[in-house]
Amino acid sequence: MVSVKRERQIDVEEEDEVPKKMGRSQNEDDHRSRHCPYLDTINRSVLDFDFEKLCSISLSHINVYACLICGKYFQGRGLKSHAYTHSVQFAHHVFLNLHTLKFYCLPDNYEIIDSSLEDITYVLKPTFTSQHIASLDKQGKLYRAYDGTTYLPGIVGLNNIKANDYTNVVLQALSNVPPLRNYFLEEENYRGIRRPPGDIMFLLVQRFGELMRKLWNPRNFKAHVSPHEMLQAVVLCSKKTFQITKQGDAVDFLSWFLNALHGALGGTKKKPSIVTEVFQGSMRIFSKKLPHPDLPVEEKEAMLIREEYQEKMSESPFLYLTLDLPTAPLYKDEKEQLIIPQVPLFTILAKFNGIMEKEYKTYKENFLKRFQLTKLPPYLIFCIKRFTKNNFFVEKNPTIVNFPVTNVDLREYLTEEAQATARSTTYDLVANVVHDGKPSEGAYRIHVLHHGTGKWYELQDLQVMDILPQMITLSEAYIQIWKMRDPEDDAANRTGA
Repeated sequence: MVSVKRERQIDVEEEDEVPKKMGRSQNEDDHRSRHCPYLDTINRSVLDFDFEKLCSISLSHINVYACLICGKYFQGRGLKSHAYTHSVQFAHHVFLNLHTLKFYCLPDNYEIIDSSLEDITYVLKPTFTSQHIASLDKQGKLYRAYDGTTYLPGIVGLNNIKANDYTNVVLQALSNVPPLRNYFLEEENYRGIRRPPGDIMFLLVQRFGELMRKLWNPRNFKAHVSPHEMLQAVVLCSKKTFQITKQGDAVDFLSWFLNALHGALGGTKKKPSIVTEVFQGSMRIFSKKLPHPDLPVEEKEAMLIREEYQEKMSESPFLYLTLDLPTAPLYKDEKEQLIIPQVPLFTILAKFNGIMEKEYKTYKENFLKRFQLTKLPPYLIFCIKRFTKNNFFVEKNPTIVNFPVTNVDLREYLTEEAQATARSTTYDLVANVVHDGKPSEGAYRIHVLHHGTGKWYELQDLQVMDILPQMITLSEAYIQIWKMRDPEDDAANRTGA
């Protein structure tokens, strides 16, 4: 009777301690722990740690163990616990505590210490040394997953649970931005950040770090990853603005996610975070209020003299630049039926040359604005505005943007002062997000550059294939990430030119 009570107590309390069985010494326990007879029953092919860590019966997060024979999660390991019952009922004996990373044999209830199990704990919680991180972009070694498939770490498919391809492409793009990736691969970089009590936003940081480590894990059991826990954090932290079950807009998600990460890492308008260090630039905005177009000419001229209608200048930071496409032709003749409109990248970049003016209409007032860049970030994001929304429907502009994959010089879009102090002004493409199909029922895919091999890959959910750089420019690009060249490479390039 005493032992039953004690088992129940162990089940309720934290179960990290190895209970001593009556009539057996601790030495015997230690001896048995090194010679568990059931290790050969472990089935690594069914182990999947990408999903939420809850008991499959009680749905509790507390004290959850994974059965290493069938892959299911169960709570507790004391007498009458779900894990204990499962071990007796199905003769599945080896379990892993998903929190403490300790292995146990049930129903005997002793800890297993065996170096052959280290690969399982590494898949559950991959860790990266500084030396490993430094070598990631210097080699293109293929690794073999437990299921036999070969893969390049970082170039890994993400599972589309229902309609979350719009989030997958953004997460894959960000995972291939080295300074951001390196920061999240080492948990020590953000573990000490303090957040207010009850703040749920830090969950985004934790889940994004976990996803980064899984995507770059060289010892995966399978060559794809499910972003299930990451997306649950997105749904929760965005208050269901972004969902797994409903197609969303990749640019809206990118904008929210970068700002949410910045805030969760303790960043403010004045205090930087890794997000602003990598992506934030700044621009000058020249804004001029316009009189109402229906007013008489004399009245307009009189108003333009007033102070409120004079041009005002302001400085503004940005995390990405929105590029406007020219209006697609409404009517086509027979010959133009199959011609898709095209525009050079530099034509739509002219918005930031400080000369081109664009009219912006609000509910009450109209403004004329022009833009000029004052600081370029290490990684520059372009969002190409393909969708226009009105009260009735969303329209998509199919115009193809012609762009080089390397050597895009943005010097002419900087102010003279910025040109004199800029480290470098030349960029190379590292990620290209594409939207195919109609606005409401289209699909997303992404092209990413693997820095170690210099090769381009196309990823669409679980599909991964290599692609020629010249094929990338034929797509309906929606989001692009460009990497600033090192000043030495940039200078050499100019000399060569």
